[in-house]
Amino acid sequence: MFTERFLRDKRGVSLEVDERERLEAAIVEVQTVEPRKTIARAGESLQQSTLLLEGIMSRYIDDRRGLRQLVAVHVPGDFVDLHAYPLKILDHDVATMTAATVAIVPHVALDAITREMPRLARKLWFATLIDAAIHRAWLFRLGRLDAIGRVAHFLCETNVRLVSAGLSDGRRFAFGLTQNDLAEICGLTNVHVNRVMRHLREDRLCIFRSSLVEILDPERLAERGQFNPAYLYIDYAPPEHSPSNPPSNPRP
Repeated sequence: MFTERFLRDKRGVSLEVDERERLEAAIVEVQTVEPRKTIARAGESLQQSTLLLEGIMSRYIDDRRGLRQLVAVHVPGDFVDLHAYPLKILDHDVATMTAATVAIVPHVALDAITREMPRLARKLWFATLIDAAIHRAWLFRLGRLDAIGRVAHFLCETNVRLVSAGLSDGRRFAFGLTQNDLAEICGLTNVHVNRVMRHLREDRLCIFRSSLVEILDPERLAERGQFNPAYLYIDYAPPEHSPSNPPSNPRP
């Protein structure tokens, strides 16, 4: 089922069986997209929206020199550009960061859902409001946190979102992004991110190695990043300390 990760049971809002079946029926095509591929450009007229099934995608804006500023990162189960349904023209580009599999939902199918299943339409609206809440958290992260806090907050956020999608056990998740991607996401240089990751590793908070993130102490990592998952509207509780990874005292 293509929609199994969209608004799963851990969300504050989830889909009923008939709603999920209707959304499945709205999908007209499933595509595999290569990494670093732009699939929608700012200013283009759009007649469809994209549900991310596998991989990682981003929304971004280029400055006059062509330098990219990421404004969102999407994980499996996200309706990446559902906001294109009412807007039709986006003010930013949408691209894959890793190889991705996406499901295409035409806007005419969303028109029918809006007319015939208003309860499902409200849940789709809920999904777009979660995107807005995440965006506000990104503004807070980049505007108020130091380098370590930014990385810690983003990794905590990603972990909770992947828990909701069934792709993290609360401590470990596959993460196909590079350290340079993490630098772009957090508004840092690659060198600075390297120092941050060393600090998190030495403090027994988190290890990022070979496309795998292991959170050694979820509570302390969340505290360091001032992360509160309430804005994600997910029923989430941090896992307890593992006996194999007992908490250690923070560095002075």
